[in-house]
Amino acid sequence: MSKYLMGIDCGTGSVRVALFDLKGQNRAYAVAEYGTTYPMNGWAEQDDVEWLAAMKKAIPECLTKAGVANDEVVAITCDATTNTLVYLGEDDKSVRKPILWMDVRATGEAAFIDEIRADYEATRFYKPAFRADTMIPKNMWVKKNEPENWAKTTTMFEFEDWLNWVLTGRKTTSLSVAAFRWNYDTRNGGFPVDLFKACGIEDVMDKIPQDVLKVGDVVGNVSPEAAAMFGLSTNTVVIEGTADCNACMFGIGGVKPNGMTLIGGTSSCLLGLSEKDFHVDGVNGTYPDCMYDGTSLLEGGQTASGAILTWFRNNLIPASWIQDAMAKEMNIYDYITEQAKQIPIGAEGLVMQCDFQGNRAPYCDSKARGMFWGLSLGSTPAHIARAVYEGVAYGANHCLISMQDAGYEIKEIYASGGITQSPFWMQMHADVTGLPMYTTVESQSAGCLGDCIIAAVGVGIYKDFEEAANNMVRIDKEYLPDMEAHEQYKFYMDRYMEVWPQMADIVHKTVEHNN
Repeated sequence: MSKYLMGIDCGTGSVRVALFDLKGQNRAYAVAEYGTTYPMNGWAEQDDVEWLAAMKKAIPECLTKAGVANDEVVAITCDATTNTLVYLGEDDKSVRKPILWMDVRATGEAAFIDEIRADYEATRFYKPAFRADTMIPKNMWVKKNEPENWAKTTTMFEFEDWLNWVLTGRKTTSLSVAAFRWNYDTRNGGFPVDLFKACGIEDVMDKIPQDVLKVGDVVGNVSPEAAAMFGLSTNTVVIEGTADCNACMFGIGGVKPNGMTLIGGTSSCLLGLSEKDFHVDGVNGTYPDCMYDGTSLLEGGQTASGAILTWFRNNLIPASWIQDAMAKEMNIYDYITEQAKQIPIGAEGLVMQCDFQGNRAPYCDSKARGMFWGLSLGSTPAHIARAVYEGVAYGANHCLISMQDAGYEIKEIYASGGITQSPFWMQMHADVTGLPMYTTVESQSAGCLGDCIIAAVGVGIYKDFEEAANNMVRIDKEYLPDMEAHEQYKFYMDRYMEVWPQMADIVHKTVEHNN
């Protein structure tokens, strides 16, 4: 009997389920979407009922496409967006809609933590400011503003933990996600109970599942209920996973220290593994033992990247572009790219700041917002398109520069996600950063492949993540930087980095006024 591994990758807009063989060959995948609501500026929520419906569609569809019997699937690993919090009551039903990772409603709570941060070592993972999108501020907000829901909540855990619970019936806490977004520290006692108490949420410990599992640990077998619901086998083992971005890092081979991974989708993450701990302004982390013992994860990223291009498509492109693209039978994004290509480097002085949903790094500022500057009467939609592409690349490079300033050496970047579908954007990132960039064969299903790498190690097929990645990941394309273009971009990159410190106070006042 053949053996296969299943990865379940729950991103912002959909669940992707993929089956791989033990050499990393993709047998099939299926995708099912779910929605997001935005009740107020900076808020974002989803519905676990929609998550479940998407899983019921995608898992059986993937098995059918692959022509694989359910008992040939030896292991499943899941990943999910984080910090996406689920609140269950005594009946194991949600008492409120899950709060999505990009939600920054808890800005005031994060500011409070910054006021007391000097007294609590656990705050060192987020510098220069505590992140409003993480677990502690969000739970402070819920307890303060929704006390009835907080009182009803008997289980508070992550989307990742919810997935494992749905599949096995066992409630656990992902160590990887807790280290990444809950200030959990394996080397200093685990949960930062003293910080919880100082923030008024010491009772969260009564709601958190106390079984904390490492990446690659066994959660349990698929439960009979889940087997019936999804068409799976109860012989299949569920292995503990990680956050979606971290799974992508593994899925494109980022399993060794001193690498760099760019996951570019709705948002962007820049991730590396360090053998040394450091905590500096401008770099999130390092998060101890987040992926495996003896390494710490460092992180940069953008809360909005591909989402800004979608925003441009939905709101600013001329009707004539849509009509022309249809007449030429072109994908609208390909058409936008062709228009942007006509504009020179620097968009003739038009620059976009990419903080449309706050700044994840290097400022860690939930009240940051995007902007365009340098508009003139000669600026066209094509100029704005070019500025969008460039602004996202500048934002990514700003994170890399912060890491390099902290002493983390970066020689190359491996990329996955929607960005890899645009050779133009990939080459632009290489030119702006001055670093070679690579994609892999499974860059679009990198999260699922990363899950399967973890699953393969969890059930003993490979001895460690490096051996699994060496057997399951294959390089596809290479983008070498044009150093002449890199020199041209340097002027605009420097201006990009100068702007936010000068605009921060003005933007903060506007955000506070509107909230």
